[in-house]
Amino acid sequence: MNRAELVESVASATHQPKTEVSKTLSALVYCITGSLAKGDKVTLVGFGTFERRNRKARTGRNPRTLAPLKIAAAKVPAFRAGKELKDIINGRAKQPALSIAKPKAAKPAKSAAKSTKKAAKPAKKSAKKGKRR
Repeated sequence: MNRAELVESVASATHQPKTEVSKTLSALVYCITGSLAKGDKVTLVGFGTFERRNRKARTGRNPRTLAPLKIAAAKVPAFRAGKELKDIINGRAKQPALSIAKPKAAKPAKSAAKSTKKAAKPAKKSAKKGKRR
């Protein structure tokens, strides 16, 4: 699943426009990335933990020449899956149903509703006083 497919899937599950879901996803990635850059952990209970790990310097080999080369130390992002996610993936548990209510239709404001009702009613015809035959 790529980003566009993820946005479409979340939009259909939450009944929100794709543009809003895309903004939310961008904000989520932005916040997680910023926290990892600071050295903080981001824990989503049941899903997993994003963290920054330190990789030590080591000696590697150039695959063409087999000459040894030094690989510098680095800070790398890491993800550890939570117990609930592992259980669902391994078939030990079922994925719970998504509990997001469908959005209700917006109700018009009272003042606007009253003025609309008054304008919508046709004017009453006055009783004609005509000649009797």
